[in-house]
Amino acid sequence: MENQNSNNIKNLLKQNSIKNFVSINDLRDKEYNNTLLTHDERIALKNFDRFRVKCLSQKKSEKEFHNTYQQLQVMANLSSFKEFLKEEYYG
Repeated sequence: MENQNSNNIKNLLKQNSIKNFVSINDLRDKEYNNTLLTHDERIALKNFDRFRVKCLSQKKSEKEFHNTYQQLQVMANLSSFKEFLKEEYYG
């Protein structure tokens, strides 16, 4: 029974994108470890950084800044880097 459960979990992971999920912070780790990034991965990092600076620079108070900073941290951890390849994050 336990082996069957293990197989079920493996099959779910194969079917689900969670196994292949790569976040912005995963890319930062790859970069830190001197692993070459693909073109799309580099673009996503660049777009995220630009987006982050733009969001933070618009904040008027320290509280707004910290709230936005926390939201951006969550995005970097829980969003696929592919999100930041969308046109809305360019320039």
